[in-house]
Amino acid sequence: MTTRPEPRDAWTDPGLGAIMSERRKLINLAYRMLGSLADAEDVVQETYARWYAMSAAQQEAIASPGGWLRTVASRICLDLLGSARARRENYVGEWLPEPVPDRGEWGAGPALGATSDPADRVTLDESINMAFLVVLESMTPAERVAFVLHDVFRYTFPEVAEIVGRTPVACRQLATSARRRIRAARPTATPAARRAALVRDFKLAWEAKDIEALIGLLDPDATGLSDGGGLVNAAPRTVGGEQIARWLITVMGLAPDLTLLERTVNGEPGLVIQQAGTTRTVVAFDFAGDRIKQLWAVRNPEKLRPWTTP
Repeated sequence: MTTRPEPRDAWTDPGLGAIMSERRKLINLAYRMLGSLADAEDVVQETYARWYAMSAAQQEAIASPGGWLRTVASRICLDLLGSARARRENYVGEWLPEPVPDRGEWGAGPALGATSDPADRVTLDESINMAFLVVLESMTPAERVAFVLHDVFRYTFPEVAEIVGRTPVACRQLATSARRRIRAARPTATPAARRAALVRDFKLAWEAKDIEALIGLLDPDATGLSDGGGLVNAAPRTVGGEQIARWLITVMGLAPDLTLLERTVNGEPGLVIQQAGTTRTVVAFDFAGDRIKQLWAVRNPEKLRPWTTP
């Protein structure tokens, strides 16, 4: 019978502080790979469990503990992405990435890798917005992992290859394919100030039940998606600015006690909808020129945990 090594603390093991300081980076990495904060936290927990399952001698033999942790977390994510597809086929209704509040750890932060090419690599801020995460969902697990590691966290392709289990050339091709998907899905850029103004105007028009104003703010081909996970009611996929506007007016009529709050959702202007002081829905937006192109309404209570707990 083997005995699992006892976890050490920072007083007896000065290296523990460095190991635990990797947690934020690991959460950042796993969230972008999986689109779920809950799953990302599970990945980090499993990663640390594997670290502490090793003997002290095995740990000391690892030249870069932080690199080891990130490699293990990435491989766990790759495995989870394969099984996640099967789980989401059985998901009730639309599956949307889990929205996260405006916390420093989701935006800026040191890149995990050391390379500096290519120059057009996405930033950490861009890599958490809902539009970006939705496109990542359309990728194969290998594409997603290769792209996130290389284009977001600046791993070299040889480093990516070691994690994905393919050649550096194959990983470069995966990242290139993923990059094409991202570029094809990106609408005309809308300045940050204009995005915030559109969401503010949208909120005011919705509160006033001004259908004409809502229609004017929505792209004629806008799409609305709602994720209730089978736990709460969620509207079906809605296409067309006028159809979305009418649905929004109906919702406000059925629940006149709703409170709409402007909040940062995944690094972008968004809305939090509360009822009786409880967060019921988080809405993220995407924009095309001067109008709102996409609305993603997350209502699944399990995905709203970061918005309802301190």
